Amino acid sequence: MDAVQLADQASVSSFEEMRSFLQQVIQILKRERGEGKAGFQKIKGGLVELEPEGEAVVVGDIHGDLKSLTTILKQSQFLSKANKNNKVYLIFLGDYGDRGEQTVDVYWVILKLKLTFPENVVLLRGNHEGPEDLGVHPFDLPYFLNSRYGKNWREIFSFFPTLFNSLHHALTVKGKYLMLHGGVPKEINSIEDIAMAHQTHPATDYLTQILWNDPGDGEGCYPSPRGAGIIFGEDISKKVLEKLKVKTLIRSHEPCEGVLPTHRGRVLTLFSRKGHPYYNSRAAYLEIDLSAPAKDAYQLAKEAHLF
Repeated sequence: MDAVQLADQASVSSFEEMRSFLQQVIQILKRERGEGKAGFQKIKGGLVELEPEGEAVVVGDIHGDLKSLTTILKQSQFLSKANKNNKVYLIFLGDYGDRGEQTVDVYWVILKLKLTFPENVVLLRGNHEGPEDLGVHPFDLPYFLNSRYGKNWREIFSFFPTLFNSLHHALTVKGKYLMLHGGVPKEINSIEDIAMAHQTHPATDYLTQILWNDPGDGEGCYPSPRGAGIIFGEDISKKVLEKLKVKTLIRSHEPCEGVLPTHRGRVLTLFSRKGHPYYNSRAAYLEIDLSAPAKDAYQLAKEAHLF
């Protein structure tokens, strides 16, 4: 199986196959959380913990762009590497569907990847996979499912809330990186607050901030124009990253020309799809040697794979 074959299979996938994939991946994710591990990954609540060993391919927002996803899989050679190496990870930062005509195909591919390489693929939650009280607009998934599966679309759609609630929402590489979709919660006391954000939601807004926050200029924080989360300043990212004993936050959530370092190199935004409706001319993914010294956002951006 190569990346092109995977994309071709997605385009002709059946209702029965998609239903089976959803059911199986939900069970895998629940088992990971229940057992507290997946291969060399340690799972604590909704947090994946990796030792600084091996290699990671990191992917930002895809939003239904199968061409970009196929390009990443092909260029990174993840499929062949995962067949040979237990410590190569494909880490998605969320936002798999909506706004892209091939949303269903993208979901099929990421589910297939998780089924094929359950210990190597990490599916994090984005704001487009958020809890039901944090809706997004536009939410195109029902439309795309209806277009593909006709009268059966509601049955397929019924699995997605459970899938979303089963996704992990953050990942750390010990002493080096924090990866999530939106941003750091401004008032957390420890890594446990991030790990258990799904359980304390909505009593705390940690999960909301993890999925919705954006970095901003200056210091402090202020309400986000998105209607959820906050815009957090450089002082907040500095304080939280120091508290968590990591160097760099790697996040997605915002369109950019592939990569955008901010907060004096503490925060890297990664965007992995391009074209309509964002009109960015470039997208990017990362390949990180997890055993190497931690890199700041400027170094990561310089070494990012742009396409």
